[in-house]
Amino acid sequence: GCYTSEAGRYAGEQVPQVNKRITADMAAEGSLVKEMAIRHSYPHCWRCKEPVMYRATAQWFIAMEKRDLRAKALAAINEVSWTPAWGQQRIYGMVEARPDWCLSRQRTWGVPVTVLSCVDCGEILKNEAVCVRIDERFTKEGADAWFKYEAADFVPEGVRCSCGSHTFKKESDILDVWFDSGTSHAAVLEERAELRSPADLYLEGSDQHRGWFQSSLLTSVGTRDRAPYKGVLTHGYVVDGQGKKMSKSVGNVVAPQEVIDQYGAEVLRLWVASENYQDDVKVSDEILKHVSDAYRKLRNTLRFLLSNLYDFNPQTDGVGPEALQEIDRWALIKYAELSERVTRAYERYEFHAIYHALHNFCGTTISSIYMDVLKDRLYCETPAGVERRAAQTVIYRILDGLLRLMAPILCFTTAEAWEHLHTMDDKAPLSQSIFFADFAPIADIKRDQEFEERWSKLLSLRSAITRELEVARRDKVIGLGLDAEVVLQVSAEWAEFLSGRTEQLRELCIVSSLRVITEAEADTIFTAAENLPGVAVAVAPAPDAKCERCWTIATTVGEDGEHPALCARCA
Repeated sequence: GCYTSEAGRYAGEQVPQVNKRITADMAAEGSLVKEMAIRHSYPHCWRCKEPVMYRATAQWFIAMEKRDLRAKALAAINEVSWTPAWGQQRIYGMVEARPDWCLSRQRTWGVPVTVLSCVDCGEILKNEAVCVRIDERFTKEGADAWFKYEAADFVPEGVRCSCGSHTFKKESDILDVWFDSGTSHAAVLEERAELRSPADLYLEGSDQHRGWFQSSLLTSVGTRDRAPYKGVLTHGYVVDGQGKKMSKSVGNVVAPQEVIDQYGAEVLRLWVASENYQDDVKVSDEILKHVSDAYRKLRNTLRFLLSNLYDFNPQTDGVGPEALQEIDRWALIKYAELSERVTRAYERYEFHAIYHALHNFCGTTISSIYMDVLKDRLYCETPAGVERRAAQTVIYRILDGLLRLMAPILCFTTAEAWEHLHTMDDKAPLSQSIFFADFAPIADIKRDQEFEERWSKLLSLRSAITRELEVARRDKVIGLGLDAEVVLQVSAEWAEFLSGRTEQLRELCIVSSLRVITEAEADTIFTAAENLPGVAVAVAPAPDAKCERCWTIATTVGEDGEHPALCARCA
C-alpha cells in the first residue's frame, strides 16, 4: 500500500495516509483550489474489507468491435441451446452492452500476461520464436517460469526490436482470472483425447452469464469462430428450508459430507435430482428425511423384483408375448410410458420430472398394483408353469429397464442390483457395467388404446372396491382382503362391461369372491362408488373355507382327500 519511486517525493509513503501531506504541499504551493470532505460509496475488497486503491496504469484489452467480435458472439449465442430458455436473453443483453474486455490485473499472483516490450522504444515484441520459447518453459515448469527468469532468457539469439534494440522487459501484470477459466475449452477439452470440443454442456449458476459462460464464449469465438459449448445449463442456489441464503454466521449451512454421513450418498444424489434446480434449491433435515423415505421405497421395489427372479433365467425360462396375461401387458405398457417420459426428461435436463416419474411408477404401478396382484401367481402357481414364468419374464424386463433408467442418478444402488440381476442371469461373472449399457429398447411393446381404456375402467373399479375393503377392515368385518366377498351392484352398462371379466376383477382386487348383480339384495348394504355412476359396492366375509396354502376362501377347499386343507388349485 505504499507509493513506488514513480511518486517522486512521496515514494514509500502509505496510501491513503499520505493524502493530507499532498494537499498540504499543494496549498503551500498555491495549486490547491479547494478542499472539502464528502461521504460517498467507495469500493472495498470483498475479502479483506479494505478500500481498493486506484492507479492510473496502462491496461491490456480485447476490443469488442474489432474483427466483429461482438457481432460474432451474439450470433453464436443464438446457436446454443440454453436451459432454462431465459439464459439466452440474459447473456445476449450482457454481450450486446458490454465494454471492451480489460484483460490485465495489477496483482502479485496469477497467470502472467506474457508480453515482452522494447526498453528503448516501448514497442511490443511480436516474434514466433519467442512464443515457442515461452511455451516450452511454461510446459516444463509452469507459469511461475515467467517470474523466475529474466526477459533475455525468453529471447532467442539474434532477435531484435524494429528499432534495432535487443534489450527487452517483461510485462508485470497478470491475466484476469476469467481469461484463465474462459480458455478451458482449449486448455482442457482440446488437449485430452477422451474429451471433445465444443463441449456438450457448460453447467453453472446464473451469475456466470457475466463470468465463465461469457469469457468462454469470447475466447472461443475470437479464436475458433464458434461457441465453446453446444448447450448451457443454469441452476439456482442452495438455500435452507425457509428459503434463506446459507451462511456460516447464521448457522444454517447444510454440508454435503454431513448429509452423506447421516443418509448416504444415494440420498444426497436423489435429493439433488428431486429439486427443480432452475429455482433456488431448498434443503433441510425434514426435506432430506422425506427423500430418504422415497429412496427406501425405490430400493425396496428393486429388492422385491430381484427376489422373485432367483430361479429365472431369461434365456431358458422366458416366454413369448402370447403367454402374457392382460395385467402383464398393462404393466409393460406402463413401463414403456415411463421409459419414454424419463428419456425425454433426461434429454431436457428435467431431473425432478425423472424423480417423480420413477417414484410414482415404483410406489403405485409396481408396488401397489402389479406386484401386489402378482404375488399369488409367483408364490402359489407351479414353479415352472407358464403363468409364473410369464410373470417373471415381465418382472425381468421391467427390472432390467428400470435399473438403466435410474443409473445416472442412483449409481451405487443400480450397480449393485445390476450385478445381482445378471449374475443370476448367466450364472457367470458380470461382463458389462450398467454405466456402459444403453437405455432398453421399447419399440416392441405395442400400445392399444382400446386395451388401455378398458384397463383404466378396471382400475377405477378396483379403487372403489379397495376403499370399501379398507372400511370393512377398519370395522373388523374382515381381516385380510382374501377374507372378503365383494358384491357389485351395477347398471346395465357396467354389467355389459364386466361380462366375462368378473374373475379378472376378483384377481385384481385380491379378494376370494366377487359377484356382480343388477338389482340390490334386501339384506345387503351397498355404498355408491365415488366418481363411478352406476356402481355400488358391498363387502362381507366370504362364506367358504380358507386354503392353508394360498389363503383364498373357496368352495373347493377339502375336496381333495389327500390334501383336505387345500383348494383345488393348490392341491
